[in-house]
Amino acid sequence: QVQLVESGGGLVQPGGSLRLSCAASGSIFRLNAMGWYRQAPGKQRELVARGTSGGSTNYADSVKGRFTISRDNAKNTVYLQMNSLKPEDTAVYYCHCVDRLWREYWGQGTQVTVSS
Repeated sequence: QVQLVESGGGLVQPGGSLRLSCAASGSIFRLNAMGWYRQAPGKQRELVARGTSGGSTNYADSVKGRFTISRDNAKNTVYLQMNSLKPEDTAVYYCHCVDRLWREYWGQGTQVTVSS
């Protein structure tokens, strides 16, 4: 079992920045993937950014060049640096991981609101 706890959401003006953090605990040895999804009101949950154990990184087209995913293995934490935020980035952001047995886990979500 893996537990994921997100933090760092909040209200920010358009053009601003936020950094989300996701601390993982439990059976986190050799996770196959770890990343972020988001879900806006009335929309389906979508991939934002993900890093795999093979070293590849994927971003949604809508966030490329603005968001950066990174990982601190010593702290078992993954980050999402979000710059140049837009109102359309408003959503609940969920941390997600896939363990070595290909089981999926989700965090509780953190709200990001981009508004003036």
